[in-house]
Amino acid sequence: MAVSGERLLACDRRWSQGGRLVLAGVDEAGRGAWAGPVVAAAVVLPPDWCPPGLDDSKKLGPRRRDELSRIIMASALCWGACSVPSPVIDRVNILQATLLAMARSLAKLDPVPDLALIDGTQSPPVSLACRTLVGGDGASASIAAASILAKVFRDRIMTAWDRRHPGYGFAAHKGYGAASHRRALQELGPCPIHRLSYRPLTLLDQGRLF
Repeated sequence: MAVSGERLLACDRRWSQGGRLVLAGVDEAGRGAWAGPVVAAAVVLPPDWCPPGLDDSKKLGPRRRDELSRIIMASALCWGACSVPSPVIDRVNILQATLLAMARSLAKLDPVPDLALIDGTQSPPVSLACRTLVGGDGASASIAAASILAKVFRDRIMTAWDRRHPGYGFAAHKGYGAASHRRALQELGPCPIHRLSYRPLTLLDQGRLF
């Protein structure tokens, strides 16, 4: 069942103190994938505004996500998005890479928000006030909007990588651990966008099946 727009807006009203604070929603996409970047987006929506059908990006189909992403980008007061690639993920770990992507996305916002509402349990290293909200992409209009932008941008990146590294099926599974991705890794080995620090890849490197 789709979440109601009024419930999403009620959450934002509460955190923005009835619109007195400029509120940004922040979310990421790709944290659990085996390949490709992690992408974060930050969005400041107009007060008391959300498009019909807004919801957690994971509950929406690709076409609806694309439609909503265009509406959000055209109507938001401001938005920012940033990707952090797999070599950085391997070097600093996925949590730190995710927080870095979030921080860089927030840095692109103008006007600067008074408060950032972060989906999850940890805040990025930024100077502005942050609050975390587990399941925020299904509770807050601003976070839901950010989840859609992050997902759409990341899907486009993975579709482009599919053309550069054919055979892995990135356009279909977007780098996640689908059975077809496992088979491709066993047949082809990793490519430059795989996260070599992830357990399936470390097992493959050891000559073991995963």
